[in-house]
Amino acid sequence: MSISVTTLPNGLRVCTDRVDTVQTVSLGAWVDVGTRHEPAAINGISHLLEHMAFKGTETRSAKAIAEEIENVGGMLNAYTSRENTAYYAKVLKEDAGLATDIVADILQHSVFDPEELAREQAVVVQEINQAEDTPDDIIFDHWQAAAYPNQPLGRPVLGTEDIVTSLTRDTLIDFMRKRYTAPHIVLSASGNIEHDAFVDMVAKAFENLPTNAGAPEEDATYTGGEYREDRDLEQAHVVLGFDGVRYDDPDFYGIQVLSQLLGGGMSSRLFQEIREKRGLVYSIYSFTWSYRDSGLFGIYAGTGEKEVAELVPVMTEEILKVGQSVDAAELARAKAQLKAGMLMGMESTSNRCEQLARQLLAFGRPISVEEMAAAMDAVTVEDMTRLARRMVQTPLTMAALGPLDKLESFDSVKTRLAA
Repeated sequence: MSISVTTLPNGLRVCTDRVDTVQTVSLGAWVDVGTRHEPAAINGISHLLEHMAFKGTETRSAKAIAEEIENVGGMLNAYTSRENTAYYAKVLKEDAGLATDIVADILQHSVFDPEELAREQAVVVQEINQAEDTPDDIIFDHWQAAAYPNQPLGRPVLGTEDIVTSLTRDTLIDFMRKRYTAPHIVLSASGNIEHDAFVDMVAKAFENLPTNAGAPEEDATYTGGEYREDRDLEQAHVVLGFDGVRYDDPDFYGIQVLSQLLGGGMSSRLFQEIREKRGLVYSIYSFTWSYRDSGLFGIYAGTGEKEVAELVPVMTEEILKVGQSVDAAELARAKAQLKAGMLMGMESTSNRCEQLARQLLAFGRPISVEEMAAAMDAVTVEDMTRLARRMVQTPLTMAALGPLDKLESFDSVKTRLAA
């Protein structure tokens, strides 16, 4: 197993993580563009563009794209996040050239047929409506918007129905021309593939990419705030959170360990105290998201209408307790869980391919498993208490959706955390 990176003359980065023991290859293009790069008037365009990439090119119809990859037993998919858009495939090793050609085709030669655009706009509207009908999903969009109000990073990935249905073919083409440029794209592959062979495939297939630097993005500023919506639901969905860390923060790995310790598994403090001991929730967990210039730390819980009054005080109490003391044994357990999860993920070529691409976009270089494990091992008990105290000193972000009559006020929660 070995990792190699080559930067082509046009600025396109090509990386491989070779695994000789498999018969497949996972590969794809990760583009450094997402929701945070969208002006407010075209929020959701990155996601719509991702959908439209599969709807036909100059030489392939939408049906042909699907049939060509599935004729060889492969799969092709994509996703959009707040900072990246990914187009990826998994095929048998002998079909890596075909998969590379298809990904290159949809990123350089999509035609954006007006009829296909109208159909896909309707599909995305259905996706938006489905998200609105899924409270444990949409709550995170509301929480993100409260954390970054009136900023690109706070807007929803899917956009809104009004905006999505108003986007034109010319707007899509213009956005793609400005953002899908060689210096902002990483081509990554993992599996049974030779690095030089993949570089040659990519160099030939992606010769038509624009090479301009791309438009600048707006910096994000964590603000904090509240979103609260009473809705007739069986459960109340609550997310509490704080300012987190950016990718290059020295505490990048420390905050991941903190999240695991606080609410990352069945042995975590939140799960044991709130679900096992008190029976207040079915689901509770903590999480951390990092961005280029900011980050978030959050806790999600779903609870009943009667239980929500007790839930939030206990959540805040557990957060404060971490800032007071952490046991060496629970710290060791959190590290072991994170490292085991990381190593288990390395058994999937799809995970390896994605991780390598995201590392190049976020850090500018590959980061080995050994380096990540060493960084986690270096986290101390003192780091845990320091990070927990640092976190609660930042503005609170709170989002709640459901039957909320018994949920205490935002100011009351802030007072608890300041105690």
